[in-house]
Amino acid sequence: MIVYSGTKRGFVEDVRNDVIAMKIQSLIREKGLNAGQDREFMSWKNSMQFMRNIVDDSEIADDVQIAIEYNIPQTSKRVDFIIMGSDGQDRDNVIVVELKQWTKAEIVDDYMHYSVRTYVANDNRIVCHPSYQAYSYSRCLENYSQSIQDNHIKLIPCAYLHNYEPRYRSVLSADIYEEWFTAAPFFISGEARKFSDFIKEYVTRKSRNGDLLYIIENGRIRPTKSLQDALSSMVAGVPEFTLLDEQAVCYDMCLRTMLQCQKDGKKRAVVIQGGPGTGKSVLAINLLMKFINDSLNTAYVTKNSAPRQAFLSLLSGNRADRYVDIAHLFRSPFGLNKCGENDYDCLIVDEAHRLVKKMYGDWGGENQVKECINASLLTIFLIDEDQSVTASDIGSIGEIRRWCDELDCRIIMNKETKLVSQFRCNGSDAYIQFIDNLLQRGEERVDVSLSELNYDFRIFDSPSKMREALREKNLINNKARMVAGYCYDWNVKNKRGDIDITLPDGFAAKWNLANDRIWAINPGSFEEVGCIHTAQGLEFDYVGVLIGKDLFYDTASGRVKTNKKAISSDDHSSGIRSSSDEVASKLILNTYKTLLTRGQKGCYVYCEDDALREYIKRLEQK
Repeated sequence: MIVYSGTKRGFVEDVRNDVIAMKIQSLIREKGLNAGQDREFMSWKNSMQFMRNIVDDSEIADDVQIAIEYNIPQTSKRVDFIIMGSDGQDRDNVIVVELKQWTKAEIVDDYMHYSVRTYVANDNRIVCHPSYQAYSYSRCLENYSQSIQDNHIKLIPCAYLHNYEPRYRSVLSADIYEEWFTAAPFFISGEARKFSDFIKEYVTRKSRNGDLLYIIENGRIRPTKSLQDALSSMVAGVPEFTLLDEQAVCYDMCLRTMLQCQKDGKKRAVVIQGGPGTGKSVLAINLLMKFINDSLNTAYVTKNSAPRQAFLSLLSGNRADRYVDIAHLFRSPFGLNKCGENDYDCLIVDEAHRLVKKMYGDWGGENQVKECINASLLTIFLIDEDQSVTASDIGSIGEIRRWCDELDCRIIMNKETKLVSQFRCNGSDAYIQFIDNLLQRGEERVDVSLSELNYDFRIFDSPSKMREALREKNLINNKARMVAGYCYDWNVKNKRGDIDITLPDGFAAKWNLANDRIWAINPGSFEEVGCIHTAQGLEFDYVGVLIGKDLFYDTASGRVKTNKKAISSDDHSSGIRSSSDEVASKLILNTYKTLLTRGQKGCYVYCEDDALREYIKRLEQK
């Protein structure tokens, strides 16, 4: 969706007449986009003056096409500025411009080569390097628009930071960002002539095809052959993505259902149930690859970003070029309400139990279960209702049934769509039973002896000793992390100090605030504690769980109990404190079961409640 479009002449006149910002704002609202507030309005007034100076050049023809705020199809991302036309050899080119009003930036650390730190939205924030942002947008357009490839249109990404002070140029041109600024050059304050010359290398006259804007706006959205080849090469030979047992049966069921949808054009939803470690995500990635290779418009969807980032890292092998190519296959449900009915051939919704009615800022959002089903011909939900961890989580089988009925979508859920075999916790179903016993979940108790399991479970009297034991494991391959529930305050985030979690024996740690997106793989993040929203959907070799005062053992009754009052007042996401005792208890228990089942080889535990610690020791010794 293009918000503002016209010729160079029309754009220049709109800027000169000081109406450009008002026109963009009016069109934004007319098209139902959540944008155009005061800060953005002022950025248009400012940045468009600079862009007028760049394109108002006699060597650039008046009928060259301009587009502003192009909404990339099926995403919430918008390209700031596009210039379209032909060069001196009549080759069609599209210049993608990312505009920034920054005055300076800082390197975050040597590992975060996609990101910089700068002052935006009244705070110092970690954001994408502008060259990477422009490059990723152009790759997304190229990978999903068959029309761009068929018409041999070249996309040229770049960034213009018109207020950026020259003395800070070395930050953006640091070696860790070389891949991005080589592919997408950036220009700063004092480089207007240089930027204008760059544009004139690619666009000086109207396209020989007449209307590049129409080709881009109306081309069919589907994965291109180059994207198919890229994804296939990444998945090939990766043992983590081999289908086993009932995973393969579910896979075949989904393929057959997709063929039925294509044949009769009727909506269907497949509901795949499975507990922790049963391979739901492995199944999801295999289905994504298959459908993309079949030229079906498909995406992997999760509300939490951590699983998406983990798969992107694993598939790309941390190669930046591969990462960019597949990044847009992995999306949030945010913005699906903007999609038309069946815009997607298939949405694969992992961690479906974490869907909510509406995410903050999702203008027009109503219900993510509804929006997933509406946006896709086939929707595949992978769900474990026992991993619902906030009061706002609405992803349930009942909710899926309700919206399938409402949207005339046939639901498929049977014994063939249930995953049972355990592939985490050293493949031990017995360990999952041990955790259920520990948390006293359900009515049935099955005796489990940990000594008979090939799994390293330890309960520690000291949180510092637990951390040291985990640190030794992490030195092997950077696959050990500490996690915790909702008990601890977010002091650093709220500027109340440098430490978030303080426990006996000198234990002090921060939450994973700074490295939230890559906490699971950043070698420097071991000392940070991951929250449930970061850890859910991920797995490690070893996990260390800090159990706070929201879970305790009542020696009088011999029962494990929960205390919602122990939840931090800084917790604004779970809704536990304001829930009924019954709902709060369920969410707390779900949270700890989720955390205690993140480890492939081992789980180390520290409990604040002494009685709970002793109770777990007794279970451990059986």
